[in-house]
Order: sequence, then structure tokens, then C-alpha cells
Amino acid sequence: MSAGQTWRVLLSPPEVGDVERELLLGAFDSNWVAPAGPDIDAFEAELAELTGAGAVAALSSGTAALHLALMAVGVGAGDDVLVSTLTFGASAFAITYLGARPCFVDCDPDTWHLDPDLLDEELTRRDRAGTRPAAVVSVDLYGSVADGERIAAVCAAHDVVLVQDAAESIGASRNGVASGRQGRVSILSFNGNKMVTTGGGGAIMSDDVSLVSHARYLSTQARQPVPWYEHADIGFNYRMGNLNAAVGRGQLRTLDERIAGRRAVRETYERVLGAVEGIRFQQIPEGCAPNHWLTTVMFDPERFAGRPAAVLDALRSVGIEARHAFKPMHLQPVFAGAPVVGGAVAAEHFERGLSLPSGSRLDLEVVEEIGERILACATTETRSA
Repeated sequence: MSAGQTWRVLLSPPEVGDVERELLLGAFDSNWVAPAGPDIDAFEAELAELTGAGAVAALSSGTAALHLALMAVGVGAGDDVLVSTLTFGASAFAITYLGARPCFVDCDPDTWHLDPDLLDEELTRRDRAGTRPAAVVSVDLYGSVADGERIAAVCAAHDVVLVQDAAESIGASRNGVASGRQGRVSILSFNGNKMVTTGGGGAIMSDDVSLVSHARYLSTQARQPVPWYEHADIGFNYRMGNLNAAVGRGQLRTLDERIAGRRAVRETYERVLGAVEGIRFQQIPEGCAPNHWLTTVMFDPERFAGRPAAVLDALRSVGIEARHAFKPMHLQPVFAGAPVVGGAVAAEHFERGLSLPSGSRLDLEVVEEIGERILACATTETRSA
């Protein structure tokens, strides 16, 4: 089917309902439609309650939040920042906004998160060479949660600040701690395909209240508190609008239901595909409670002819949207020549991985159909295994 096709089954559609509609219309009727208003304040307070963060600022995107988070911890021109290579581009793009250089680190082969051992080795090497990075950015992938406790300990041992990209993991936790709570500062995304959407948006959060307050100040064009436009700093137009925040508040009220729905989708995939040799799911570490944003699997190319491309084409031909796993940043043309530690694990994940339809309202019979269509792409030996 063409790029403009109408999908029968979407990968991760936005899921809104009566709660969001009621709050949105209430905000509309109040005439608070600018990037200021009571719903923004309430949304920030509710996010802080959900995550346990000391302070939260709601912004126009997760990318904007990353930009301000890196600024807040002192990243500047000429600095190096270590970041997981297996991620969406924004995790690295925001580093370049400050004139800094992203340096990529490979992932764990089972969880696909930033490998703490490789990180430790690289920071040790840099300590000896006198090239300590300005920060480390870890990424929670596909709704699971990286080992933030271990990564934070590694960073602390090398006196490097940790920024956590929890764009995909709102509502998830590890060892009872909400995602994004081990670093100095973290960010969330409320893009249209995320677990919580505001139609586009993000947030920065930290226990450092002054850090978040400064980020909020910069996000409103760094306007000084005087009765005219005066600026002592370069600011940005990064604040979230009140209408968006109203939708986000409704999303928070139904987040647990969506997480439960996506968990059921993954469990159905596991039931249909999990016992088949040649298919591997993202490992859920002990103590980790993902939000199951995207169920992503890896295929053994010897048992699935044509690697994942054959499966992807088979699904798309009948209107089922699926997506290649993230292409690592060190393989992206825009970052050609950038430093990378390892990289083979992330490259293999891209070559063999697919994200499958994961919406919380997806009929489980349709999930079973998707699983059967995937099995039909396997070799005879795999199907009979």
C-alpha cells in the first residue's frame, strides 16, 4: 500500500474520550487558550504527584524539554554528552542545539537500554584521558525502564550528571520508583502516539525546584517580571498551552486503564508468538513495571526469510501498521563520524526488530490475527518447531 494509505490497524493511535473532551471544553469555555492558565498549573501538579518529582514544567514538546534539561545541567558548546545510540533522534538532536557533541553508547542485548557496563568503561577511559563528558543521557525504550539506579551510580562515581529521557515511559516504574526519578533532571513526551498525549507536548521534571523554575522562565521567552517586555536572557517559546494541558489532565485520569490494555496486548502477542523459536521480546527485568507503550520483537533472519522486511510487508499489505525498530544514532547519516562505544547490539536490533500494533483499545482477536500473519512468514522449520 502507498504512504498515504488508510490503516486498518494503527501502531499506537491516540486514545481520548469523554474525560478529555469535558476538560478541554471547560478550558475552552474559560477562554484560557494561551500558554498560561489554570489547567497548566493543575497538569504540572498532577504530573508531580504521579511521578514523585519535586517540580514539573509543562512544555511544547519532549524535544524542548531535553533542550532545557541539558541547558540546566550546564551543557554548552564544545562539550561531549554520552547518550544511548538506540533511541529516537530527539535524544541526540537536543545535544547539538547547544553546540555540544553526542557520543553514542551501545545497549544491553536483552533490555535494549543503555548498557551500564559499557558506560562505566567509557567514563573510566575518559577520566584517564581527561575528556570527561558534560552529561550522560539515558533513554527508557518502548515503555520499559532502564536501570536508572545502576546508571546513576556509575555517573556519580565519575562525577557526571545524569539526564533521563523518559519520553516513552510515563506511568512505568522500576523497583517501585517512577521512571525518570534517578537523575538530576528528566523529561517526558506527550506526542500524539505516546501513552499520555496532549496533542503534542512534553515536560521537564526534577527534585531541584529552582532548576525547573528556571526552565519554566526560559520557556516563556525569558520575560522579566516587569510591566513591559524586558529580557536579561535568551529565551524560547516552549511553554505548553492551556488547552493542551486540559487534554493531558484527562489522559492522566485514564492512564492506568491504557497501561492495562497495552499489557493485555503484549501478553496476547507472547501467547501466540512467545514459544516460537526465532522470535524474541524485550526482556522485562525483575522489579520493572513497563507501561507497554510499544510491543517490539526481534526476528532470527534464518527463520524469517528476508529479515523483518518480509513480516513488515505482509502486515502492511493488509492495512496493519508496523514499524522497524529504531535505527541507531551512530548509523544515521547526520551523525556520520560521531564517536560510538560498541554499536553492534543496537545495529542488530535495527536489522531484526519490529514494533507491532500496541494500542490499548486494540481487539485481542486482531492481535491474534497479527500474530498468525507473522507466523505465516516463518520458514517451515520454524512453524513446526
